[in-house]
Amino acid sequence: MKKRILIVFFGLLFLTLTSFSVHKFYVALYQVNYAPEKKMLQITTRLFIDDLNNALEKKHQKKINLGSEKETEEDLNLFKKYFAEKFTIKVNGQIKPLLFLSKEMEGDVLICYFSCKDIHKINTLEIYNSIITDNNSEQQNIMHFNVSGVKNTLLLTESNSKGLLKY
Repeated sequence: MKKRILIVFFGLLFLTLTSFSVHKFYVALYQVNYAPEKKMLQITTRLFIDDLNNALEKKHQKKINLGSEKETEEDLNLFKKYFAEKFTIKVNGQIKPLLFLSKEMEGDVLICYFSCKDIHKINTLEIYNSIITDNNSEQQNIMHFNVSGVKNTLLLTESNSKGLLKY
């Protein structure tokens, strides 16, 4: 009798443990702040480095070591080129160039800092963001905006990679 109870117990335990699988979330966060005194947009990105490297490797058909000790200048340049292709901002209908400022690692997250200069007033912001979504259809890019005290959020995905905000 005890043997049957143990078999049933361990059988249920096995089924319970194997029926749950770990689901990884594919999310990147972007913070866009307008600094009117500096006449600029300040953009901070938080991307999981493994997802980003996978997207870069798929695009360029070579091993990328961004965010590691093996990172090369070419890896960084490929990232900047990829970012410029997959992320654009239009302010009042005009595309504004992104200036890469710096990056740092925080655990397995790559934090990057960008800016857009010479922005005197914002009436509209149009965002295109397909970072990683072209490589992974589950990727979600969450963008938070703070423009003159008005806060907005956009969720951009593979099927919806553009957003428009009016101020």
